[in-house]
Amino acid sequence: MQKICVIGGSRYFGKLLVQRLHAAGHQVTVINRGSTRPPAGVHHLVADRDDEAALVAALGSTTFDVVVDQVCYTPVQAAIAARAFRGRTSRYVMTSTIEVYDPATSALPTVPRGTPVPEGTVDPASWPVRPDLPWQDDTYLEAHYAEGKRQAEAVFTRDSGFAFASVRSAHVLGGGAQEFTGRLAHYIERIARGTEIAVHAEARPTVFIHYEELADLLLWAATATDFTGPLNACSDGLLDVRELSALIGAQTGREAAYRTVGAGETASPFSFDRPYAMSNTRAKELGFPFSRTSDWLPGAVAEVVGTHIV
Repeated sequence: MQKICVIGGSRYFGKLLVQRLHAAGHQVTVINRGSTRPPAGVHHLVADRDDEAALVAALGSTTFDVVVDQVCYTPVQAAIAARAFRGRTSRYVMTSTIEVYDPATSALPTVPRGTPVPEGTVDPASWPVRPDLPWQDDTYLEAHYAEGKRQAEAVFTRDSGFAFASVRSAHVLGGGAQEFTGRLAHYIERIARGTEIAVHAEARPTVFIHYEELADLLLWAATATDFTGPLNACSDGLLDVRELSALIGAQTGREAAYRTVGAGETASPFSFDRPYAMSNTRAKELGFPFSRTSDWLPGAVAEVVGTHIV
């Protein structure tokens, strides 16, 4: 049994992670602002992670074996957490994102066409940190989500006082109504109604992960391994927007209709005109067995069809 703290953990794969950690016999504490209570048997600390004094007061003298941070989006939040948990934990796992590799949001090293990117493409040990930027502004943060995650990883990597690992998640699907992004529903509804899907002329493939698989990987990262640094988390198999739509069409008995977007026009989610796929080789070498996207995606589509009028 380990003492594990989850910051956030009130919805989707974070909620599932808390449930699975508790079911596995670990002593789990959830920290959030109090809007959602954790399951019975899970300790609850109410604090705003952006308020350092309140966070430290809520923690008191409590220590943990591992902290899993589900809701760190900026270098300012990372710096607060690094100070608050220094001396209180020996390991810290942050949920990050595939978007750190988006070449549209920063100048990144180029990779050969069609090559999924490895973790070293974005090295947090050398990434510049700008805590003076307006991270507290929601509009700014939404527009700079990828950069906020990159800089948060950098803060923990360079100045934390504990072993740090980041899990860079692929696009998460599954869970029916729990899937709060609504991106899978976007496609299912349009295909079922015959509405055109806006795509790039040469859409590039990307990677996905089922929300249960991501919860399993985070549990593994917190309790069964001691790796540090970034780790890509994605199921096997690349899909572009047309392949994804074709699979949905096969499930719904409808054929997708497409419209090619012009320069500067917004395409549907998961249509990318730039490289946007990760390599999961490192996680496999460390011992995590990934599923294939094609194995679980039909079930994920069926879950959404069952919860939406299409």
